[in-house]
Amino acid sequence: MEIRRTVPVKLSVSDSNAGLLHETIDEFRWAANYVVDAAFDDEYAVTSKRKLHDRTYQQVREETRLHSNLVQAARSRAAESLKSVVAKWKRGKYASRPHFSSPFLEYDQRSATFNEDHATLSTVDGRVTAKYVLPGEDRDTPHAEYLFGDEYETSGATLHYRPVENAFYLHVRTKADVGDPEPPENGTVLGVDLGVENIAVTSTGVFWSGDELNHWHREYEKRRASMQQRGTRYAHEAMQRVGRKETGRFEQMLHRIANGIVREARENGCSVIAFEDLTDIRDRMPGSKRLHAWAFRRLFDYVTYKAEPFGIGTEQLNPAYTSQRCSRIGCGFTVDANRPSQDTFECQSCGYEAHADYNAAKNIGLKYLRRSHTSSGGGAVVGLRLNTGMLNTSGFTSAP
Repeated sequence: MEIRRTVPVKLSVSDSNAGLLHETIDEFRWAANYVVDAAFDDEYAVTSKRKLHDRTYQQVREETRLHSNLVQAARSRAAESLKSVVAKWKRGKYASRPHFSSPFLEYDQRSATFNEDHATLSTVDGRVTAKYVLPGEDRDTPHAEYLFGDEYETSGATLHYRPVENAFYLHVRTKADVGDPEPPENGTVLGVDLGVENIAVTSTGVFWSGDELNHWHREYEKRRASMQQRGTRYAHEAMQRVGRKETGRFEQMLHRIANGIVREARENGCSVIAFEDLTDIRDRMPGSKRLHAWAFRRLFDYVTYKAEPFGIGTEQLNPAYTSQRCSRIGCGFTVDANRPSQDTFECQSCGYEAHADYNAAKNIGLKYLRRSHTSSGGGAVVGLRLNTGMLNTSGFTSAP
């Protein structure tokens, strides 16, 4: 099985090299738009790369200073956009003719060389050297795993320019052949509860606090409010920079949590990680904001692709009553009074007490466990992993 990942890397380039990159981007966009225009015959659009090559290659080479590899890259990018638009038309959906306006260009291994601390990039006047601006080595980032890991090789990149930052970013594409993953022999499910106070809690009793997310969100909101009051163009640009910095900080944090969840699943031999359904999650979760809904979806996506190489699947389940139901096998008493506070679960029937988020994580896992045992597709998952062992639907708990 082939795994593909993309890692954004900020670049440091000299003023003269930056000028060449800007010129190359401008001519690349012109070439891509030229191919799009040449693709249309009345209401029909050509999407074949070979036919587009025959129609446009010579003209683009004559009108631009682009190297042949960049001309082909512009044609390929145009063809992909055309295919997407034509596919929508065939389904009866509206889609406008592609037009490239954002500052970007595509590189492959023929037009760029990728090294440990820099890349050399083809331009309209030879190659330029762009140094990587990398996070600290002690930080858990995608760079260490995908950009510098032995398993992954670089297949190409997209160069982007961010005007507000006045900075170039190289989105490096990597791939690795990890073979066909084999799920753990003793299939079990790991339940995960999501929340505001604790971003994630597993059925094994591991907690990831939401304090950092909530603290920095408040700080960034204060900064944006202060800038918004000024109403100047500079303040608007500063707000955009703050927004990108906030997103970057939160994405790194969510990567760390996702790594931890997958690690917990692997260490406990789990073949499935079960989450609550994220549809309309803000409506169900008191105190949540748009940020939390975004974070939960991003976390689920990160866990999904990080777990895939290990043969671990992810599922979403209806979270109804997981907060009020007693997770002790043989009880299952469900009433609002079971949760007297945000953090506390106290079963009014059997007296079971636990942290409310931990109880919910167990219930999410149990929902998947019950579904797998009653589905017509069989029951590959045989238990729910807890911090005290493994639980199955008959109530038997085995030691870890």
